[in-house]
Amino acid sequence: MPSNFLPIYAGSGNALIENFVSVHSSLNEGLVPAMFSHHLIAGIWDSMAANLVQITRRGFGETMRRDTWWLQSLLTFLGFSAFIVYSTWAAFQGEHYTYGPYLSPFYSPLIWEAAGQPLSTHSWLGTWPSWMPTWLPMTPALLILWAPGGFRFTCYYYRGAYYKAFWADPPGCAVGEPRSGYRGENWLPLILQNLHRYFLYLALIFIVILTYDAIAATQFSDGFGIGIGTIVLTINVVLLAGYTFGCHSLRHLVGGGCDVLSNKPVRQGLWGWVSKLNRKHMLFAWLSLFWVGFSDLYVRMCSMGVITDWRLL
Repeated sequence: MPSNFLPIYAGSGNALIENFVSVHSSLNEGLVPAMFSHHLIAGIWDSMAANLVQITRRGFGETMRRDTWWLQSLLTFLGFSAFIVYSTWAAFQGEHYTYGPYLSPFYSPLIWEAAGQPLSTHSWLGTWPSWMPTWLPMTPALLILWAPGGFRFTCYYYRGAYYKAFWADPPGCAVGEPRSGYRGENWLPLILQNLHRYFLYLALIFIVILTYDAIAATQFSDGFGIGIGTIVLTINVVLLAGYTFGCHSLRHLVGGGCDVLSNKPVRQGLWGWVSKLNRKHMLFAWLSLFWVGFSDLYVRMCSMGVITDWRLL
């Protein structure tokens, strides 16, 4: 028997494939009579079929994991829910969003002063316009929060987090899902997730505006100064910048689209800088989410007279 003809046996993996290839080659070379060909090939296929493993789809929540895989999704659900409830409530208030040189990031940029509120130095266009329908429950925050909200909602990290926490898609790695089909993000409304890059452009503008707000928070009625609120608003923009500048889309824009970066030193440097922030993207996502809510709460509590803003300088 020729050396390239392997014996046929009921093995597994590569051995079965080698058997099939060897038999097929031998048939082409006339080394095996054609009358036996179908018996040989059928025997190989039967051996391969006998070694197939049947995979059964797990039911919802079924898993072989023994760790607390559900804990991360639970904490994500609670954290997101708390922020959504508070931010929605704060956005509809339309009051107590300024205190001296401080402006809540939920209301920045302050295009118009809220209806019924005294004009402050933070307003860009003055008082609330008279042509705005009075029956419409609109506040300055609702005019602008769709932009940073859209940036977070379409964020690559947040998508993976809230898909698990709110939709159980999937509940966790190697855990059964409540659905049998997979549609991806090719249909409404999830196809709108592709707008993330455009929300990034808006988020970069907001970083500039919030940086201005942090600087303006040093301008008190008696001149330059630093208060607790100044530090709060400065930390806010630093954390938001860390989150925004570590964005996956920004990383692609500055260098991900280039096949070679070594001959583009500026883009290579930017790509490396964004990549370092990107490694901490989840950390900045949560810290900035918490701190932007805390910043609004701090300004609100000062405005309501609940707490005192201490001057440090």
